[in-house]
Amino acid sequence: MKKLLIIILCLICLVGCDDVVLNDEIDNKEVINTKEEKINYGIFSDYYDLALNKLNSLSVEEKVGQMIFSRMPSSDVDRAVKDYHVGGFVLFGVDFKNKTKKQVIDEIKLIQKSASIPLLLGVDEEGGSVVRISSNSNLYSHRFESPMNIYNESGMNGIISDTNEKSKLLKELGLNVNLAPVADVSTDKNDFIYDRTLGRGAEEVSEYIKNVVKIYNENNIGSCLKHFPGYGNNVDTHTGISIDKRDYSEFESKDFLPFKAGIEEGVPSILVSHNIVMSMDKDMPASISINVHKILRDDLGFTGVIITDDLAMDGVKKYSNNVYVEAVKAGNDLLLTSDYEKTYNDIMDALKNKEIDIEDINNSVLRVLAFKYSLGLLKE
Repeated sequence: MKKLLIIILCLICLVGCDDVVLNDEIDNKEVINTKEEKINYGIFSDYYDLALNKLNSLSVEEKVGQMIFSRMPSSDVDRAVKDYHVGGFVLFGVDFKNKTKKQVIDEIKLIQKSASIPLLLGVDEEGGSVVRISSNSNLYSHRFESPMNIYNESGMNGIISDTNEKSKLLKELGLNVNLAPVADVSTDKNDFIYDRTLGRGAEEVSEYIKNVVKIYNENNIGSCLKHFPGYGNNVDTHTGISIDKRDYSEFESKDFLPFKAGIEEGVPSILVSHNIVMSMDKDMPASISINVHKILRDDLGFTGVIITDDLAMDGVKKYSNNVYVEAVKAGNDLLLTSDYEKTYNDIMDALKNKEIDIEDINNSVLRVLAFKYSLGLLKE
């Protein structure tokens, strides 16, 4: 009887210790997952235990911050890092303008030094019309050409060489993520997205994506396929609302193929567009659609980090009073934002109001941390 009482008391203590209460409003639950659940983190499975241990050491505030992939602030970067715990920054052309290579390297080192959790530092260096670094001749001898031009002139060997050059440049500067390559399939010169694509059919684009992801992985640069589920002939969502009326079968037979190729090659992140794809969700832009994210996870089998397109874009703002909260609820792991403070505050408020569950935050941050371990930013 005495032994039975001791066992019961021990069980009561264990149950009572499951949650660590941060304050009266939010429970910062310790994450305990079984080995079977590691399958859900596929490409990051080697870093799962490390990421899990790190996650369990973070406060709610730090967890929320890790989901924020903010445009680099023009000033007071320390505030974003130390007070809001942002997971990373995306740098644009203005952040490199007229600077020398040494200036950029020193600035990036200083930013990383200020962070208690190393930062994802990303850039859109696609080539062609979208270049941030090579627009400054101090940093590279010429602007990187568009993948379309390179492929037309030099084939896949040219693409491989170009991707290696980009990787080396990013690493030299201290950047660790390239928000590229573009996986959209477009063969019509009148399409908005055409100039940024390979300009070929789905099979050739798939082979292109497979090779580019492989090179980035070999160089330990995080690549990002965009813009899921595929732009097609839709308009620019930076300035308007894009409604895609194509049949789902067209995505299955064409648009999804390059994304599947990238996933099979081990791409660590995929960016979701703001297009409203009627065959998947007639009411919400893809970036804040639960169903679109389910398709990416369940049907395409993606286990890496899902990133929103910029949540300041017109194509999404008109569909929600609180895009940041909707983005979390949809299943995004990283929120690309131009307003890190509002993003953070809105998510914290939603947690306090029980609109978002801390377990959703935990799942996303676990992937983000595993991504950072995979890039060597976090160490054992």
